[in-house]
Amino acid sequence: MIARAGLMALPLLAACAPVSDEPTPAPSGSDVSGSLFVAGKFGNTLAKVDLATGEEVLRVDSCANPHELATSPDDQHVALACYGGTTVDIFRTSDLQRVKSIELGENARPHGIVWHENGHLYSTAEGRQSVFWIRNPLGEVDTFEFSTGKQGSHMIAVSPDAQHAWTTDLGSKTVTRIDLVTRRSPMSATIGEEPEGIALTPDGETLWVSARGSDMAYALEPQSLKRIKDVPVGDFPLRIVLRPQGDYAVTSDLADGGLSVIDTATGAKVRSIAVSSRAEAEAKTQVTILFSPDGERIYVAETMANTIAEVDFDSGEVLRRLPGEGGGDGIAIIE
Repeated sequence: MIARAGLMALPLLAACAPVSDEPTPAPSGSDVSGSLFVAGKFGNTLAKVDLATGEEVLRVDSCANPHELATSPDDQHVALACYGGTTVDIFRTSDLQRVKSIELGENARPHGIVWHENGHLYSTAEGRQSVFWIRNPLGEVDTFEFSTGKQGSHMIAVSPDAQHAWTTDLGSKTVTRIDLVTRRSPMSATIGEEPEGIALTPDGETLWVSARGSDMAYALEPQSLKRIKDVPVGDFPLRIVLRPQGDYAVTSDLADGGLSVIDTATGAKVRSIAVSSRAEAEAKTQVTILFSPDGERIYVAETMANTIAEVDFDSGEVLRRLPGEGGGDGIAIIE
């Protein structure tokens, strides 16, 4: 039985050794193409996995305790939030050469990161209780810092028009709205116990939040932060993502080793997907989840097992397990 009290220590700069678990070979005749990028938070690495073969093709040293990743709109670069340090580092996707290291200041501990269609980067800085807007990240960089004033500002979502950003503040049990343009004071609302996952629908009309301490997902009106729907999900929902089509929200339920699927139109949980099992949950430590661009597959980082599960979304079948060496956590994809 997984010890829930032990899970409450997440997220920390973990130092425990990951469990070995051999990846499953790619199915023959696979028509999947593109690359999966994996941040190894225990190994301080960045890796590239070929989705056609299911093999890791490149791995480089990155920075201290890297967590979340984001790819550029043109797929030429990937930005890495260096949670154990103070920088956002940028690598070429072709060869994983580091091309930029952007300093955010003392005790920054950047974590959540978005590379917006406007070309700018947005990142939380948990140690500074703030959000950074990084303009022109590949050129003459300008950084603008916005205080949340909250403890554990961890994950981030940004509106399609880049007018607002939202964070989940684990320690303060709040969600905070940041006005990126007028720089008005931030607005926060208490949302469950330990809100962590956050995702904005493609139309920008609904903000979804998963609260790991409440075993709940919440649909919020983004501007007022008013709760629209409260949805019971699985045990310890660490992350929430939206399918690119916007029709479903999915939580990553760490203590269940599974996923909860929510119909965004009705606000109801409609099914569960077993990625591993409750008995395996502690050994796997399922964290980050990510949809393929076409919404047909979902990738699930099993951090302590050094694997990334590839799941067929329609059937719920685990198709294969890809390499996630070094404690793979943050993941990003280009196809």
